Amino acid sequence: MEYRTLGSSGLTVSAITYGNWLTASPQAVEATRRCVEAALDAGITTFDTADVYGNPDFGAGERALGAALAGVRRESVEILTKVCLPTGPGPNDRGLSRKHIMESCNASLRRLGTDHIDLYQAHRYDGNTPLEETMTAFADLVRQGKVLYLGVSEWRPEQIEAAAALASELKVQLISNQPQYSMLWRVIEKEVLPTCARLGLGQIVFSPVAQGALSGKYLPGRQPPSGSRAEDSRGGVFVGRYLGDPVLSAVQRLRPIADELGLTTAQLAVAWVLRDRAVSSAVIGASRPEQIRENVAAAGRTLDADALARIDAVFLDPDHGDLVERDPGKIAAPFDVMPAWRVRDAAAG
Repeated sequence: MEYRTLGSSGLTVSAITYGNWLTASPQAVEATRRCVEAALDAGITTFDTADVYGNPDFGAGERALGAALAGVRRESVEILTKVCLPTGPGPNDRGLSRKHIMESCNASLRRLGTDHIDLYQAHRYDGNTPLEETMTAFADLVRQGKVLYLGVSEWRPEQIEAAAALASELKVQLISNQPQYSMLWRVIEKEVLPTCARLGLGQIVFSPVAQGALSGKYLPGRQPPSGSRAEDSRGGVFVGRYLGDPVLSAVQRLRPIADELGLTTAQLAVAWVLRDRAVSSAVIGASRPEQIRENVAAAGRTLDADALARIDAVFLDPDHGDLVERDPGKIAAPFDVMPAWRVRDAAAG
């Protein structure tokens, strides 16, 4: 396993983070335990969840992760969770108000079975709440010892800039952003990455294998494999955007590159996001221990300039143009303007 500092902070994280969205249900507690054991055996120290994981059984993901880590030396792992998306029916069961942040943090601590959260992340930006209120509440949690570091997820560059200024004024550490990032989804490259680099925030990226589309298991002109994420009622919402034949054909063209490097196409996809030192860690979701073991093999692998150029060329389709999404406007909408279906979908990241 490779370990990297998170942004310009002193916190070290494993280059692969285990995220438990895929096993965030009461029925998957045993799957979470097996995956966490495999992650620990592979040298993963960083574990990511969120209070909303398990929707509609809010908190199921945190409970499962807390149970799986019970008995593990607390100082040997970094536990990450998030707050913002709805965790109940009430008007204050959502967003980044002081009330919701404080109550959600205490509930997360109970479910995780710990007295502190290493990195507490704002799951989305909340335009209904003054940013000063949000950042002051976060700072108070830091001073109470309940939270060690602060992060955001899927925030736009101007929002990150404003939050970083307040964090500096409040003397607390805002150290990370958790965006979606993969060979196919590069919307953070133009604006978010330069902003975060200037401010000292590291990236903990999710969906580096594009919800499994970059694994090569989905073939053009064929139905998705039985039991794959595309057939799942939750996962199918996200992977579906990548299942057009032009994209799937391009992914198959990655195989020779991966083979030459001694990697699977999924490992190549993870190694690609980790090529940039601005990325501190890649979040890997898994429902089986063997998926953990496969993806961990990408940590520490380097891709030379020729391999990177060949990867870029793969996604330039002669009939359909550039298959990569690069529009900075596609960064997730703030929570306060999300329609209900977008709020549900956002719980995946």
